[in-house]
Amino acid sequence: MGLMNIMLFHSMYGLRPAVHAAADRLRAAGHEVRVPDLFEGHTFESVEEAEAFREETGKEELLKRAVLAAAPYSDQGLVYAGFSLGASVAQTLALGDAKARGLLLFHGTSDIAENASVDELPVQLHVADPDPYETHDWLNSWYLEMQRTGADVEVYRYPGAGHLFTDAELPDFDQAAAELAWKVAIGFLATL
Repeated sequence: MGLMNIMLFHSMYGLRPAVHAAADRLRAAGHEVRVPDLFEGHTFESVEEAEAFREETGKEELLKRAVLAAAPYSDQGLVYAGFSLGASVAQTLALGDAKARGLLLFHGTSDIAENASVDELPVQLHVADPDPYETHDWLNSWYLEMQRTGADVEVYRYPGAGHLFTDAELPDFDQAAAELAWKVAIGFLATL
């Protein structure tokens, strides 16, 4: 109820203006938002450049940076949120944080550890339909696995939208889908 402390992770394009705009939108709804830079200042215009950088940095290093960014605030009970790559990072952190208040995923999910367990963690996912990175088969098994962990999951699919449809700077942008996703997401945060 009311103000949430949100840790918002960027996509593989890096900490670009669209991520700051998303944080400002959440702040306008009354939340405290932090946007750590997991790429240490690097941003990318193409998927290929972004993929190469992510591979070079490595998943473990990115997770370590995310944990270090979240650790000083986790006692307050964070809502973890993210876009695409950032959503997978947010999911990993939320499932490992007993004090997590919620998980808000845009455009992405992640593998779930066998032993992951949460106490009715509220989870909301916003994803394009179809999405080349989040196939129907994957999402169906992800949903069942998340329920097995004890999460309370809602999935919203946006037919015809591109993968990163909330990012106004990318070709995937879909204004109608983005506005609907934000309206639903801000409503979700108000219930936590």
